[in-house]
Amino acid sequence: MKGEPRKEAEGDLLKGLAAGVVGGLVASAVMNQFQALLSKLLGGQERSHGAQSMQQGSPGVGVGGELKAEGKDAEEDDATERIANAISVGVSGHELTEREKEIAGTAFHYAMGASSGALYGAVAELLPAVKVGAGVPFGAAVWLIADEGLVPAVGLSKSPDEYPPSIHAYALASHLVFGLTTELVRRVVRQAL
Repeated sequence: MKGEPRKEAEGDLLKGLAAGVVGGLVASAVMNQFQALLSKLLGGQERSHGAQSMQQGSPGVGVGGELKAEGKDAEEDDATERIANAISVGVSGHELTEREKEIAGTAFHYAMGASSGALYGAVAELLPAVKVGAGVPFGAAVWLIADEGLVPAVGLSKSPDEYPPSIHAYALASHLVFGLTTELVRRVVRQAL
């Protein structure tokens, strides 16, 4: 009927991908705002992007080991800034300035959000049960796989056991907000498509 919202039809992979990308991008921005608010409330330093922002400190090695050994990553660089610098050095031989790392790190954070959202949107089309929990389990999975697994495994942060529980709680809460927002936005966009 006219005026009623359309029901989301399952099974259209391209629409799911598109809705997931939009959801992931919006969720990345919301996650940033949540982190800024939380940092302000807790009296911490405000960072521009990503839960990995709290995973600062020299991991002992940079991406591929050689970057940190040459001192290319500053201790205050977060995971997204470290990977952006590593890509720049690997592709062009150009070490990023602090401002360039901040910009590229932010871009990498949004790219990660968009790609995670795209994957979630596609899976939601194929396995509708993934939407149970309004995206919160998705956010927890991204935190577990990325922040707790991949980021330290490739040398972008210290080992998870080197951070206090408060850092893990901050990162988990940020990713739960990311997952919830991704699903809510994905659902609205998918219904509109």
